[in-house]
Amino acid sequence: MLSTDRSLPNTGHRYIPQITSLEVPPSPNQELMPLTAQVNSNNQLEIGGCELQLLVQQYGSPLYVLDEFTLRTACSQYRDSFATYYGGESLVIYASKAWSCMAVCRIIDSEGLGFDVVSGGELYTTLEAGVSKDKIYFHGNNKSAAELELAVEAGCTIMVDNWLELKTLTQIATDHSDIPVPIMIRLTPGIECHTHEYIRTGHLDSKFGFDPNQLEEVFAYLSQQSSISCIGLHAHIGSQIFERQPHQDLAVVLVDWLQKAQSYGLPVTTLNVGGGLGIRYTESDDPPSISEWVKAVSQAVEKACQETGLPLPRLIAEPGRSLIGSACVTAYTVGSRKEIPNFHTYVAVDGGMSDNPRPITYQSVYRAVIANRMSEPLTEEVTVAGKHCESGDVVIKKATLPKTEPGDILVVLDTGAYNYSMASNYNRIGRPAAVVVYEGEANLIIERETYHNLIERDRLPERLVKHE
Repeated sequence: MLSTDRSLPNTGHRYIPQITSLEVPPSPNQELMPLTAQVNSNNQLEIGGCELQLLVQQYGSPLYVLDEFTLRTACSQYRDSFATYYGGESLVIYASKAWSCMAVCRIIDSEGLGFDVVSGGELYTTLEAGVSKDKIYFHGNNKSAAELELAVEAGCTIMVDNWLELKTLTQIATDHSDIPVPIMIRLTPGIECHTHEYIRTGHLDSKFGFDPNQLEEVFAYLSQQSSISCIGLHAHIGSQIFERQPHQDLAVVLVDWLQKAQSYGLPVTTLNVGGGLGIRYTESDDPPSISEWVKAVSQAVEKACQETGLPLPRLIAEPGRSLIGSACVTAYTVGSRKEIPNFHTYVAVDGGMSDNPRPITYQSVYRAVIANRMSEPLTEEVTVAGKHCESGDVVIKKATLPKTEPGDILVVLDTGAYNYSMASNYNRIGRPAAVVVYEGEANLIIERETYHNLIERDRLPERLVKHE
């Protein structure tokens, strides 16, 4: 059951909500909840000591609800696991494409992690949040010259992805920097893993990274440049991965590349093994724990270095989903219902593909609960449909729920990664608000978009203006 007093790992303190517990039947979804989730004496779901129904009353729905405690716990688990299992220096950097906003950046920065950014906008957000330049790593396969100039001026490390970018950056660094610009080279390792084809990035047929057959040519070019300094190598094999072996194989490949780079006199002392650890979206998902993943990667790097006689490099990992995915839920308000005998029962909510495009894009599967009636028996299987004018706008195809009523608060679990960050204004619907909850306090971190926000950047040419 969801408990009222939970000792949480690697946090340094204990979360003790000031409420009374209600005994409820075990829920198949309880292990998919944020760490502070519990049911109070009113049969209401609370997260971070805040009742979901009251949050919706105050902030509206759909509403992203981020549990700060769960996010901080994941940060500390990564940080502490590397300190335990890796004998050299390490740094965990957050893949901010999962969810980039200033509050998320501040929380993660305060835990001592760095940041992986993939656009000028993510870089700007991170800088505005006060993150130090030496903790920012700028990725991307087609950075513009303006983005590269921003990165050079900011002083962050740039992950170089291809020849055009390398030569453009060399010129920008020559013109704009008095000291060598730190870079890392991204290479495609040719490692396959079992995940959705859209989020596999390590196989050779990928838009990301230099072809490993170009390795010698790249290293020779870098050895002749004085305006840039290649300090490390990077590879990434994909996202939502449960297997450990591909990451262990990657460690061997990276150490081999490291040895080649050093043979060209390059000051390469850092390896970035990427991220990609999956999370549990359903009860059947069985990813390794953060600690198990870190242990496997660390031991593989150490073994490869021992076999080649190389000192341990500075090791970077860049988790995104596994840091923030399980820390957030999305609260919706239930609306209409359509029962089709011998087919489906559709229950509609006031959001959908504009606030969570993952089901229609990746066929992603989620679980949900009715937050205002947590103890009621699960009596029906329904299709949770969104409100958009699109037949494919389905949030969950087979959701097992109590009999729903209009006005119920339906909460979809594990929506911290790639929900807000991929949200759109499809059907001219404003993006939702987001709050962060912690020890009974809720704070708005993203305002809900209004109708005015939707048109404030529209421009009417004078010839189209309607004159009364």
